[in-house]
Amino acid sequence: MGTILGNGKLLNHAGDLIPVEVLVEDGRIAAMGEAIPREGHEWIDCKGGLISAGLIDVHVHLREPGFEHKETIATGAAAAVRGGFTTICCMPNTRPSIDSVETVKSILDKAHEAGKARVIPYGAITVRQLGKELTDFAGLKEAGIFALTDDGVGVQSTAMMKKAMQAAKEWGLSIVAHCEDDDLLIPGAALHDGEVAKRHGLPGIPSESESIHVGRDILLAEQTGVHYHVCHISAKESVRLVRDGKRAGVNVTCEVTPHHLLLCDEDIPESLDTNWKMNPPLRSREDRAALIAGLKDGTIDLIATDHAPHTAEEKANGINRAPFGIVGSETAFPLLYTHFVQTGELTLKELVDFLTIKPAAAFGLPYGRLEVGATADLTVIDLETEKNIDPASFASKGTNTPFAGWSCKGWTILTLVDGRIVHQDV
Repeated sequence: MGTILGNGKLLNHAGDLIPVEVLVEDGRIAAMGEAIPREGHEWIDCKGGLISAGLIDVHVHLREPGFEHKETIATGAAAAVRGGFTTICCMPNTRPSIDSVETVKSILDKAHEAGKARVIPYGAITVRQLGKELTDFAGLKEAGIFALTDDGVGVQSTAMMKKAMQAAKEWGLSIVAHCEDDDLLIPGAALHDGEVAKRHGLPGIPSESESIHVGRDILLAEQTGVHYHVCHISAKESVRLVRDGKRAGVNVTCEVTPHHLLLCDEDIPESLDTNWKMNPPLRSREDRAALIAGLKDGTIDLIATDHAPHTAEEKANGINRAPFGIVGSETAFPLLYTHFVQTGELTLKELVDFLTIKPAAAFGLPYGRLEVGATADLTVIDLETEKNIDPASFASKGTNTPFAGWSCKGWTILTLVDGRIVHQDV
């Protein structure tokens, strides 16, 4: 017995919405068509919603092990499927860091027990993310990581980054970088080094602290031949460097977050609400425009959330002491659909591609495809119902978002992973 997702719509190659039904059997897409015979199958009414390949998020913080008061693998995976994400890639800045085979196996076991989103861990580039000693790339790969990063901190040593790229190339792994040059940072800096920080008398985080590492690493990637990916790109200079790197034939990709596409530092309220504090920070209006342009011209390859939950108590510590980060798993698609697709900045197909086939292509993942024979990771999205973002309803432990109260369309109503229903709101 299979499951038919009926009364749905599909985006065809031209980007048009057409009627479709999808038959799922044995964890795979068995058939697609306008009307599939129902006999012997369960039938689910998708109520005219968009049936898409499951969304992929290559940048989330699940906090476990070590920071379970912020998030757990189970709550983070539940938040992901509620937002339509069927595959999520978790960052290694946990305690202990994801720098050992044992920690990788523990994460995979807990994700399997949670039974929600598919969780694929990153491995740390360096032991304890201290930038001093490379981890066991071969052992981590065999255990189940898909890429390497010290996200949360930049690899400060150029020699160490080159050594990491050479080893990663040898083992067929990607190097993924949080680009930040600590020499350019002022302790306590919380906002972009722009007019808002100056108006409040606060030290700022300069754009060049990001772009210097982006430029350095693109040159190293050119020399070593490794696939190099820039996390949460935020500065116009960084976009220019990636564009130049691509033109030069370097194997470089990058991601942008919904919040950097939607907001700039001028949007931060005068109260300096710490739900607007993230790293990299919200930069200038010009930077935001460069990110949108980079997304549209192909310089920026994909969208990722940088889902980063913290407790309300931690975020209540004021702009200087509160931790960086906002949650994003449950709000990404509605925000992007409402403010980019409905305004005509992007087509629906472009948005879906940035969240499915493009992240899969960047990292060689076998997901993100809506076709017969593919893994039945599926997301059904209601494109019509409008409602407000309500942090109190989140599946995530984190409610730290600057988007509370924003009215959006594009809410996930059904999510399947490997053909199993893991979220349902129909």
